[in-house]
Amino acid sequence: MNITIIIIAVTVLVSILALKNEEIFARLKFNAYDAKHSNHWYRFFTYGFVHAGYVHLLINMFVLYSFGVITETYFGYYFPGKGGFYYILLYIGGLILSIIPAFGKHKNDVFYNAVGASGAVAAVLFASIILYPLGKIYFFFIPVPIPAPIFGVFYVAYEYYMAKRGQDNIGHDAHLWGAIFGVIFTLALKPGLLVIFLQQIGIG
Repeated sequence: MNITIIIIAVTVLVSILALKNEEIFARLKFNAYDAKHSNHWYRFFTYGFVHAGYVHLLINMFVLYSFGVITETYFGYYFPGKGGFYYILLYIGGLILSIIPAFGKHKNDVFYNAVGASGAVAAVLFASIILYPLGKIYFFFIPVPIPAPIFGVFYVAYEYYMAKRGQDNIGHDAHLWGAIFGVIFTLALKPGLLVIFLQQIGIG
């Protein structure tokens, strides 16, 4: 929980500063063209600490808090002494790897920009689904809780569909690949979690 709070605090602070200062925002956002042609590789990391607006920031940090506490706690349980380190790797890995597909598509597009921690948050969210599949997720205006694995299936299907359409200004690719990374990373650390996951949802 402590690491989750620290990540949220740093992200909120940097995001607010960037929203109030265009120069900071421009320096930290992910611009695929600059990353390749100006060697601004740091943007693969810093873009996750700036957001397009306060609502964007609030949603990401609320979801991170809701599922980050669960994931961090379970990491501490399954990986004594290393849980915090693995949790940080999960977050940073989700942040970096989720933007790589967009970089591949837009590395020669000077106008392509991306901001937000959504890819990293998706990695944490899906790690929590693997670790605690019996959890329930309340989703916006749906009045009943959704079982976490069912939510995960619909989330991936929706993000895949929207990424293919590509008709809005949301990084669906980042959401999708962040989610995939969260599952793969968690199971790679402890493959036995797959058996536990299947048993808990009644398949194993």
